[in-house]
Amino acid sequence: MDRVRKIVLLGSTGSIGQQTLDVVRAFPDCFEVTGLAGGRNGELLGRQIEEFHPKVFFSQAGVEVGCEGEFLSMEEMSCLPEVDLVIVATSGKAGLNPTLSAIKAGKTVALADKEVLVMAGEIISSEAALHSVRLLPIDSEHNAVWQCLQGEDTEIYRILLTASGGPFYGYSQSRLEAVTVEQALRHPTWKMGKKVTIDSATLMNKGLEVIEAHWLFGVPFEKIKVLVHRQSIIHSLVEFADGSIKAQLGATDMRLPIQCALMFPHRPFNDRLPRLEWTKLHTLTLEEIDYDKFPCLKLALDAGKKGGTYPSVLCAADEIATKLFLEREVAFTDIARIVQMTLEQHQGIAHPSMEEILAADAWARNYAASVIKILGTAESAVN
Repeated sequence: MDRVRKIVLLGSTGSIGQQTLDVVRAFPDCFEVTGLAGGRNGELLGRQIEEFHPKVFFSQAGVEVGCEGEFLSMEEMSCLPEVDLVIVATSGKAGLNPTLSAIKAGKTVALADKEVLVMAGEIISSEAALHSVRLLPIDSEHNAVWQCLQGEDTEIYRILLTASGGPFYGYSQSRLEAVTVEQALRHPTWKMGKKVTIDSATLMNKGLEVIEAHWLFGVPFEKIKVLVHRQSIIHSLVEFADGSIKAQLGATDMRLPIQCALMFPHRPFNDRLPRLEWTKLHTLTLEEIDYDKFPCLKLALDAGKKGGTYPSVLCAADEIATKLFLEREVAFTDIARIVQMTLEQHQGIAHPSMEEILAADAWARNYAASVIKILGTAESAVN
């Protein structure tokens, strides 16, 4: 790198945030942590502040973290004049306004929060184009597509996103009905936070990634396909108009795409990161998805194609349904039912403002939380 990059990390106490700081530790001469924003884990945020000494910080925990720096909102720290890169590693709608603020301030944004583009893709992409801001994808699948597109100026024929299939690939419907929280949190290949791990088990995450890819790369939905790749070695493929296909492969470690985004356009050696052992890769498979067994994926694709406020309702309903499952209030298969019932009751708005997106989000959360009563009544009638 030519100079030290000053960064703001939003969501520093989450899984992606912690792994981002691992990359920063590996290159202490390349980065200066100007701002840290954490969630409800005030203790961890305090340790991060003590280590990196940021100029500003934000704590959702509402506790003293012993920082000498200034307490700022995420929107405010994303606009600081000296900041070069804003890393959005929050989850859900928390990243929406800070991302928009960073874009309007002309900052480069490294994006890991799926819901930012899913909920407000039209607004975020148009603002990024207006302010000539580059969005660097951190998600492994989108980062893989982005890497495949480097040096290319030809038409994308198709994007192929890969999915591990989660821990329940091949399960019958009756087995899915009996899935426990502990089973759902055991992802076969990736180490992630609870919400995204459940989304991976339902394949909701892959539907969100299709919507995200639509906005990131300007590709219509009919040119984005999802394939099951159980080995999680091929992270995405891009097929070009002439029939050529490029794929990005790598170990299942989120620090790899994080480093790729943070260090772009450089690819320095990092001895802390794993490498593929090619002699142990005996088989790489790609399979079609059975949408009947993964209704959340189908719901997400339909919501993305409808556009407007439907993706926002999808995200909100899924967040509530996943929370209810993690709290053992509903069954694993009820997640899809709650999301579907909420989407069916929504009156969509095309080309919504940010206020309308947030209003749809609030409505969906309230409605999804009330669906549990309807499900309970239905189960009582059956029994």
